[in-house]
Amino acid sequence: MPWRPQPSDRFYRLLICIGLFLRWAFRIRIIATGMEHLPAPGPRQGTARARTPGSGAVFAITHFGFLDFAPVELILWKHARARLRFMIHQGAADHWLAGPVISATSSVVVGYTERAGALDEAVAKLWSGEYLAVFPEAGVSRSFKVRECKTGAARMAAEAGVPVIPVSVWGAHRLLTRGHGLSLHSAWRAPVRIHVGAPLEVGPGVDAEMATAELRARLQAGIDVCIADFPLPVPPGAWWMPADLGGGAPTEAERQLLDAEDVLTRRRRTSRGKLPK
Repeated sequence: MPWRPQPSDRFYRLLICIGLFLRWAFRIRIIATGMEHLPAPGPRQGTARARTPGSGAVFAITHFGFLDFAPVELILWKHARARLRFMIHQGAADHWLAGPVISATSSVVVGYTERAGALDEAVAKLWSGEYLAVFPEAGVSRSFKVRECKTGAARMAAEAGVPVIPVSVWGAHRLLTRGHGLSLHSAWRAPVRIHVGAPLEVGPGVDAEMATAELRARLQAGIDVCIADFPLPVPPGAWWMPADLGGGAPTEAERQLLDAEDVLTRRRRTSRGKLPK
């Protein structure tokens, strides 16, 4: 059975220190705007005062690459010395390397089929004052445009009585994303642009579909802000730029076809008794 350590904030702080070191070693520039929308610094997480009912927040993060979470955690740590808990798919939790890390950081694992328990766990964390990060697109967007979003972020925020904070990340996908492996050359002095949007307030009885549509619009607006002043020359046909901006990424129609093929592949694997990876 794979090793799964107990949650440890000391271990989480070690991961943050490693992230800060790698940022320094590669001279990665994290350029953030909208910081005033982040929760105000307060008592250290884990203390009785910090765990005030309803004081948490859902961080809804765009998902264009596999490292989008890291710069968001780093700016939150610098701003408020706070840690994000993440909602992670079971496929990642089953990975031999990522699994122990996910367990130690007290992330919420969303199962392949049964998901009600994960939602209840997420709401409990939010209610206790934790900050929970989700990727509402539920998968990497290969078009580098914000995909259709799931309603889970709005529903759990409404149930816990906390806001949803839209966080748009641009540039981290240049370092590692689907179809493009890690490039140390691209990582050197790489800019990563983040825009934190105004919190989306949701309450009891909220129309989750409408709130999610608004969330998607705010995330895409944040991406537009990031692209507008991204401090890097864009060569014609750059693979990391959306097709409608002259880039070489798949169009939205092509992205939808690729996503549909992925769904069929996962279903075939499941029908053969194999868990999707």
